[in-house]
Amino acid sequence: MAARQRIALIGNAASWHARELLQRCRGRSIGSLVTWPELAGFVDGSGERFRPAAVAAADTLLVRGMPAGSLEQVIGRMDMLGRLAACGRRVINPPAALEVAIDKYLATARLAAAGLPVVPSALVQSPGQLEQAREALGSRLIGKPLFGGNGRGICRIDPGGGLPEFLGSQGAVLVQREVPHAGWDVRVLIVGERAFSMRRIAPAGEWITNISLGGTAASFTPPSDWIDIARRAAGTLATEIAGVDLLPGLDGSLQILEVNAVPGWRALQTVVAEDIATAVLEQAIGRKEPRPSLAPEPSPAPEKQDSW
Repeated sequence: MAARQRIALIGNAASWHARELLQRCRGRSIGSLVTWPELAGFVDGSGERFRPAAVAAADTLLVRGMPAGSLEQVIGRMDMLGRLAACGRRVINPPAALEVAIDKYLATARLAAAGLPVVPSALVQSPGQLEQAREALGSRLIGKPLFGGNGRGICRIDPGGGLPEFLGSQGAVLVQREVPHAGWDVRVLIVGERAFSMRRIAPAGEWITNISLGGTAASFTPPSDWIDIARRAAGTLATEIAGVDLLPGLDGSLQILEVNAVPGWRALQTVVAEDIATAVLEQAIGRKEPRPSLAPEPSPAPEKQDSW
């Protein structure tokens, strides 16, 4: 009989997604929730140990959110995920994938380098660079914070004007060519080999489609080549589970807006029949061995059963 896979969800106890996943774990005795402040490590000459016990015992760590914090907290938490992966735990999604996907410019650059269709974009840090972006991208521009999600901070930039105050305070922002569209885009949720999709429709008179900003979900089956693009995008950023946002333009083009490495599916679940939380859980327990590292590290010493 195959060994039972032990899973630790890293996230927020108040999260709908964490509750859904833990509910699917009931009866299996395989899942525990660990909040980010609980995550800890200890290292000495005999090796490296992790706490709390649910993390120390876990085969797979399923990341369900990365809360805001100080620079030290964010880097420290990513470092902990990296060390857990190096010590043989399977992390979904891997820390390197999280780091790339959370940075909208870096993710866009990686996707473009892989030959995937992206919205023409620029990293802007000054008024002079904004003017250079206008020369390259045109006068109709969209500004986005480099980090963040749920559509927060996304806005149109007035032709000839500067960055809005919020974006200007960020120090560095992503500026993209505005793509005329019909008021909807597509979210494709990739879960291993499975794909779930919906159309996201902007509120009347609006152009931003995010569900958190008033967009609505509708059932939608994309063409197979759209699904293929979403799979390639997820694979390019080394994500097992990813939300890929695709924008069909009025000119017939299709471009990738974003790849979310910690995607939600609450709205998506209302328009698809299959239980997505179960699919996510099956992905987490389905593969028994972690992917090999490109540069494998020596096996760590066994964890001590000490007071730490």
